[in-house]
Amino acid sequence: MLPLRVEHAEEMAAVLADPALHTYTGGTPATPEALRSRYRRLAEGSPDSAVSWLNWVVRLRAEGCLTGTVQATVTGPLAEVAWVVGTPWQGRGIATEAARGLVDLLGRRGVRTVVAHVHPDHRASAAVAAAAGLAPTDERHDGEVRWRRELGDAGRLSGPATGSARTSDRPG
Repeated sequence: MLPLRVEHAEEMAAVLADPALHTYTGGTPATPEALRSRYRRLAEGSPDSAVSWLNWVVRLRAEGCLTGTVQATVTGPLAEVAWVVGTPWQGRGIATEAARGLVDLLGRRGVRTVVAHVHPDHRASAAVAAAAGLAPTDERHDGEVRWRRELGDAGRLSGPATGSARTSDRPG
């Protein structure tokens, strides 16, 4: 994972160009210009000093290319996370490795609760959430299932699986 930079917009527009990536989240692929604008806003940080936006691109070393993104919106001890991997790289464990790395990093930064939102029909994303140690809850927001992980010392899974929050409330 590399910190997201405005300069990644051109390559990421190609990575995220498949309309199928929006099947469960809505929207359409962004142009390089739209991504540059979004990445600029993200780089400026949250206007709320109590909220941190953490964004990375996922780089596949073996191929020397960007393959997706992971992100977290952190408010105190809570982090809302999301991930996306471009269609050509799906099914190779890249999202799983990136999501696990993100959750581990958040645990080292003092986050105690990690939440993700997964469309109930999106089995691949549910598998990534489960591999990162999150568990589905009975809660839904805009039709998505809230997944949750309580982090104990050194990022170990602990506590019941219940959740709240929403990643997509953040701009961009």
